[in-house]
Amino acid sequence: MLFGKTKGLVGLDIGSSSVKLVELKPLSKTGRSWKLMNLGVAPLSPEAIVDGSIMDSTMVVDAIVRLFNESKIKTSDVAIAVSGHSVIIKKITMAYMSDDELSESIMWEAESYIPFDIDDVHLDYQILNDVDRGDGNMDVLLVAAKKEKVSEYVSVVQQAGKNPVVVDVDSFALQNSLTENYELSELQVTALVNIGASVMNINILQGGTSIFWRDISIGGNLYTDAIQKELGVDYDTAEMLKRGESAAGVSFERVAPILKSVTGDLGVEVQKTFDFFKATTSADRINRIFLSGGGSRILNLDTYLSERFEAPVEMLNPFQNVSISDKQFNPQTIQDLRASCSIAVGLAMRKPGDK
Repeated sequence: MLFGKTKGLVGLDIGSSSVKLVELKPLSKTGRSWKLMNLGVAPLSPEAIVDGSIMDSTMVVDAIVRLFNESKIKTSDVAIAVSGHSVIIKKITMAYMSDDELSESIMWEAESYIPFDIDDVHLDYQILNDVDRGDGNMDVLLVAAKKEKVSEYVSVVQQAGKNPVVVDVDSFALQNSLTENYELSELQVTALVNIGASVMNINILQGGTSIFWRDISIGGNLYTDAIQKELGVDYDTAEMLKRGESAAGVSFERVAPILKSVTGDLGVEVQKTFDFFKATTSADRINRIFLSGGGSRILNLDTYLSERFEAPVEMLNPFQNVSISDKQFNPQTIQDLRASCSIAVGLAMRKPGDK
């Protein structure tokens, strides 16, 4: 169920460096106003999830159980998300037809666009415009996720005693987190760049509608690996140095050029994506860039991207429209975690009947 939304879900983002949990309570029937009920993060070792594949399911299960126990959450219904090369998102043009006709023909159409055996994927779709465009055609969003990948993530959730009601896609959860918190001009093109530990999700929107997606198998681990290699330190030390913290007697002056070099490499990948987007659409520029994900907190990354793409860059605040009790949650903790919680927040914002 890649597009479905259900009431009372806990957003559970199973990332390669940590598991993030968010529970929200809607304060209005229309959404766009929420209260934070629970928030938790459980770190994972680098060996737990490698290249998006769960290598140590016991560690992931234990992290999920621990988060639920610490938060004392009663509901067991959760929304999770997948991403990476096992997920394909395509906007396709089809002859205009009714919902019933589309449901019968979508499998045949999908075979032309999905580079996997159609029997090996979970397939979902959404009509982007439910009226004839004027040329006898309509636009349909097609999403396919490998059954093997979905089963991996569903399995650890079930082993933890929870019910994965919705399996979403990272890019759509991020979009939900953005559009529920910000007003986006229909005249502007907005890029949402989410930098996780091992995957970077790029979602480009026209107004509040996604028009381009790409997952890239690089992320914050690039910085960690480079620091380890250049300075000969262990993983934990490299992680601290990456965040600008002092560790192992290493001065920041030694770390800064390493961060700058990796940021340049990351910028090249973003540039390739933006160039391809411009070449395949009518848009000629990106008007606004939002950053999210743990890897987005690298020193001066926002300034670098703003200068390179000549567009304002800001950190996505997934809690912008969320009421948070200072008595229940430390404001500094919220500040520290908000960059890495966008997917979990977007999942927790799912509501009934929406697509």
